[in-house]
Amino acid sequence: MRVGFGVLGPVTAWDDRGVPVELRGPRHRAVLARLIVARGRVVPVDRLVEDLWTDPPPGAVSAVRTFVAALRRAVEPGRAPRQPARLLVTEGPGYALRAAPDTVDAWRFSDAVAAASAASTAAAASAASAVSIDSAVSIGPPASASGLTAPEGSPAALLAGLDRALGWWRGPAYAGLDEAPWALAERSRLDELRLRAVELRAEALLALGRPAEVVPELDAQVADRPWREESWRLLALALYRADRQGDALAVLRRAGDLLRDQLGIDPGPRLRRLETDILRQSAALLPQAAPAADRLWARAAAAYDSTVAAGTPARLDSTVGLLRSLAVTGGTGLAAAREQRFAAIAAAERRGDPEITARVIGGYDVPAIWSRSDDPALAARIVAAAERALAALPPGSPEATRVRLLATVAVESRGASATRGPAAAREAERIARRLGDPALLAFALNGVFLQTFHRAGLAPDRDRIGVELVALGARHGLVNFEILGHLVRLQARAALGDVAGADGAAAAADRLAERHDRPLVRVFTRWYRALRLALTGAAEAAVESAYRDAAGLLPGAGMPGVERGLLPLALLCLRVWHDRPADFAEDTDWGPYAPWARPLVLVAAGRRDAAAAALRRTPEPPPDLLFEALWSLTGRAAEQLGDRTLIARARHALAPAAAEHAGAGSGMLTAGPVAGHLARLDAALRHTP
Repeated sequence: MRVGFGVLGPVTAWDDRGVPVELRGPRHRAVLARLIVARGRVVPVDRLVEDLWTDPPPGAVSAVRTFVAALRRAVEPGRAPRQPARLLVTEGPGYALRAAPDTVDAWRFSDAVAAASAASTAAAASAASAVSIDSAVSIGPPASASGLTAPEGSPAALLAGLDRALGWWRGPAYAGLDEAPWALAERSRLDELRLRAVELRAEALLALGRPAEVVPELDAQVADRPWREESWRLLALALYRADRQGDALAVLRRAGDLLRDQLGIDPGPRLRRLETDILRQSAALLPQAAPAADRLWARAAAAYDSTVAAGTPARLDSTVGLLRSLAVTGGTGLAAAREQRFAAIAAAERRGDPEITARVIGGYDVPAIWSRSDDPALAARIVAAAERALAALPPGSPEATRVRLLATVAVESRGASATRGPAAAREAERIARRLGDPALLAFALNGVFLQTFHRAGLAPDRDRIGVELVALGARHGLVNFEILGHLVRLQARAALGDVAGADGAAAAADRLAERHDRPLVRVFTRWYRALRLALTGAAEAAVESAYRDAAGLLPGAGMPGVERGLLPLALLCLRVWHDRPADFAEDTDWGPYAPWARPLVLVAAGRRDAAAAALRRTPEPPPDLLFEALWSLTGRAAEQLGDRTLIARARHALAPAAAEHAGAGSGMLTAGPVAGHLARLDAALRHTP
């Protein structure tokens, strides 16, 4: 279970399904909040006592330990007795919360505002170096102008990210901890960041030519924080660009009066320059900040919004198209598309028309290469909605609609052991081939690919799917599926040890990604190039270094199903291949791979009884790209612990992949040739009673 933490409002926590985690009393919440403030650093027990009580009672240290124990049970419910904590760890004289950066709302918010601020600063520096301005293509006015420079990259993307970040606030930060100085200090810091986020959002709106939307929020902000000169400046600029020149001048004069009366200071140079530019009606104030494409987007979006009524089928169809485009941008775009997709499905279902619902569900034909879902709970809800739509389709509905629903079931059921996913994939492929629609067939083949992991040794089958996807994509202009085909071939050829073939697929995927702006592709090709070093016999240190470099692309890529635990798993597989002990730190975050890593880690720590118990609890690997790798880890642990039953099971599971490299079918890591594992398992069977 992956736990999220919230302090942008009352202190809370929730599991990966969004269900609140019971944190018990106010002292427990205070301990958790204090550790969140430390952002991963150790807080000594004595400091916790001082921060929790003005006058600590006898037994305060024991009370803190009790609070921590209760919090551990709440946030790590699956942790076995005496198993080291992974999330709320004991270290030296105190405790630390080792949560992933994206699981704490305040940490995410701080990082988001820092990134947006850096983008704005970079864009301002770029604009300052410009020699001339062309109103059709300019990214902003010259440095001397009082106008606003557009942030680097797309203002629309910046706006979407800031809207999402500001939406994480549920009330005053650390609400309920109003007497704690450390909480008040952190609240003040976060409030300052929130004010800055509002200003950055105003910059993005101005860059998009939407000044009227800036006014209400900034008007409220200057009323509450009259000393923020940047808020006054942006408010006045927005009023001027909204054809309210008199109001803009009145705002600037009101700002000057308040600054003089309350703080005894004159307005700063930017406010004074803006007033001068407004009086002169300087051309520098014209809304030139947005690139031509962004201004076109803003105008088209405004026209669409005013023409197409809310809640209509046309708007739902357009929403799905937008989410589909957003998903392939990666990062915050992929995360946003994932968050909003089910909302669109729910809106369609509320209309009570199964064909509209089917269009909304099946229209999201975003190619998927990774066989573990980023959000399993969401995937299950989408599958359920698709099954409801299939059951409700009236006679005579287009067969293509049925194919899209079946393909959705197949894609979203990936990594599950049930039979429904493979059956849906086969039916979707059969109908799509009969209909002869290339885009429909490509979507169906994506489902077939993701359901081709029910046993080991199927890399040749996946390679054939990749070949067909490449051909379909190239022949019919289906760029996303052509890229998918190359990535599928990269994985399959790597599994088969064909480095030259995998190299060609990686290069082709990179070329298409560069031409069509598909940033997620380089995450997979960079990981492949680290794997390639392992396959070609590079030194272990070089391979580990390449894995760590590749892992640097995962945070912020918007793919939690890929990110969590992948780096330590890659390093563990490398050590198992080269017969080295699994000596990893206790608090290593193995993500979903913990059950398969834990026995080997415990063996390396000399805890053989605990390792044997963990091995007995190890589940069968899920049917996904890491099937062979995880069975190899289980087989090695069984061999080391003399578990003949599991040795035999691992040998039976791996035998069909004797010609492959374990795990290399992921395109990211490998535990070495399966033949080597089979030889060791055969030897272990001969010598294990």
